[in-house]
Amino acid sequence: MCIHNIPLLSGLDDLEIEKISEGVSSHTYKKGDVIFKQGERANKLYIVCSGKMKIFKNMLEGKEQILYILSEGDFIGAFNLLKADEFDFSAVALEATQISTLEKSAFDKIMISNPEITLKIFEKAYERIVKAESLVERLSSSNPDAKVIGLLIDLVSDFGSPTEEGGILLELTMSREEMGSYAGIARETMSRKLQLFDEMGLIKLIGAKKILVYDLAKLKAMI
Repeated sequence: MCIHNIPLLSGLDDLEIEKISEGVSSHTYKKGDVIFKQGERANKLYIVCSGKMKIFKNMLEGKEQILYILSEGDFIGAFNLLKADEFDFSAVALEATQISTLEKSAFDKIMISNPEITLKIFEKAYERIVKAESLVERLSSSNPDAKVIGLLIDLVSDFGSPTEEGGILLELTMSREEMGSYAGIARETMSRKLQLFDEMGLIKLIGAKKILVYDLAKLKAMI
């Protein structure tokens, strides 16, 4: 259980944490496990204690469109604590992932005495809107180079870590197909563009799961 480690609930005292913990349960998922599905009843908060999960929608043409990548400390479903609804997206673990879920009934117990939690929910909602706008901009672009560069920039916050030699190393748990889904292009196009950027000296492909970004500012200047 990791509810005391996320910013959303950081203002609670020990007694409130104990009270809300009665409605919390923890679950461990393997890579590829479904955490919840589009259309399921949404009446819980999902908190990522460790690992990563992708949030995606199944489009009309049968393709998968990734919306967000959530990492340790992230949460989703906060608005479901305000009003139960149905999920209009699905979630799948990208690696071994531990999730804590908080029931709406438990959340209601501390909501009235902690209005700042509602403000934090709205702050997170704003962050998601900004990411959604970035996704729409990337998908609406007809330039595959811009789509791949935009994706690499987004992945820095989710998978990146600075290296001693300079640059940012992306240690991915996503396949090329999933990267293509996130960028809105075919897997073959994703692989081809990554290889091109490698040959141009913008990035270095290290096996199938690692990408070294040499100069993030230069990539940003290209879109």
